[in-house]
Amino acid sequence: MLLTITTTHRPATDLGYLLHKNPARLHRIELAFGEAYVAYPEATEERCTAALVVDVDTVGLVRRASGEPSLFQYVNDRPYAASSFLSVAMVNAFRTAMAGRSKDRPELVATPFPLELRIVGLPCRGGEAILRQLFEPLGYEVDAEQLPLDERFPEWGGSRFFNVTLRANVTVRDALSHLYVCIPVLDAEKHYWVGDDEVDKLLRHGAGWLAAHPHRNAIARRYLKHKKALVRDAVQRLVQQDMEEEDEQQEAKAAEEETIEKKVSLNERRMTRVLEALREHGATSVIDLGCGEGRLLRSLMQERAFTKVGGMDVSTRALEIAREKLRVDTMPERQRAKLALFQGSLVYRDKRLREYDAATAVEVIEHLDPLRLSAFERVVFGETQPRLMIVTTPNVEYNVRFESLPAGRLRHRDHRFEWTRAEFRAWAARVATTYGYACEWLPIGDEDADVGPPTQMAVFTRTV
Repeated sequence: MLLTITTTHRPATDLGYLLHKNPARLHRIELAFGEAYVAYPEATEERCTAALVVDVDTVGLVRRASGEPSLFQYVNDRPYAASSFLSVAMVNAFRTAMAGRSKDRPELVATPFPLELRIVGLPCRGGEAILRQLFEPLGYEVDAEQLPLDERFPEWGGSRFFNVTLRANVTVRDALSHLYVCIPVLDAEKHYWVGDDEVDKLLRHGAGWLAAHPHRNAIARRYLKHKKALVRDAVQRLVQQDMEEEDEQQEAKAAEEETIEKKVSLNERRMTRVLEALREHGATSVIDLGCGEGRLLRSLMQERAFTKVGGMDVSTRALEIAREKLRVDTMPERQRAKLALFQGSLVYRDKRLREYDAATAVEVIEHLDPLRLSAFERVVFGETQPRLMIVTTPNVEYNVRFESLPAGRLRHRDHRFEWTRAEFRAWAARVATTYGYACEWLPIGDEDADVGPPTQMAVFTRTV
């Protein structure tokens, strides 16, 4: 089985510091089920590739097996399929990297690298769809080549094995953790006993991303081989983890941004302007993407013109707060019937989004890294295709007018970018042209003669 990790980070050979494997040497690792090798087919300043090759000792496994021998012990996919054997080999080969340590270059640990991960012979029970469900919400661009059942008989169709390439701008530690968890999930099998310690492994390697993953429950079920008690324990701990992270981090970050913008009452102006645009275009059913604590939803629910209102967010904690603030439990039945709150990812196709003729993303896109932003464009404009789409985002040029914001800093610590007026207009124009929309750019807040408005809005209307 084979895994390659390629980067074009400059200098690309920094990858060796993170993996703790010198590119000039061949590294051999002994495993309980065989041996693994780490080598570098290429190692230049422009491009570096580390290859992990795992050689499973199938004969040794049969000899050590207990119980009556069976045909399966001799005829199976162990020598070539990227199964849980590969996950175990990764831990043994890249233990220090997965722990987030680098003795010689510690500053690299938290640095996102442009990575290309290639896995040969990855079994995908559920096909390409589940592969995308796992990796696209994590920001990966996914290329999957299904292998034929038998090359000599193409009419037999494809097998459950894929050659997979994943691309993302992500830390090496996170990439390895994603693979460690998702590889056995895709195969839905493990070659070793699954007990209580596997829950701890899942949470340890899923730290920082699994709690917010839209398919975390399915990941837990498959990783833990559908053992109900273990799955229940894992999900409960993930929910608690998600709530704690949201309480401690997101609320603090949001409060910081609100304090910066308080003098110009930007939040109220945004909501008012978005509502005006929805009314102007005759929207009747609206889904707020990344609804957070439901500020826009509250206004939408108060207007009779909106007969169907939805709120989607990746955070279960944010949805709980929205439910409390909207007083859903005491809401009249007629009002409650027109509201739907549900967890979902902005970067994954969701058929529920097609139930609405209008969608909004208020101060959302700036929280997405470039790959996730591309997935957002594809999901919203390419797959969901609402008749009306409204997007607001900060105008970075205006930041110099905020006295409490240090020079060079963005308004929110979780923002991946903040665009100038020209950059936002260029993005909106490209998206509109690509997916068959007309686009209008509008200011929100008082316009400064030199730096423009504090917030900018694009209103997309479908033309095809």
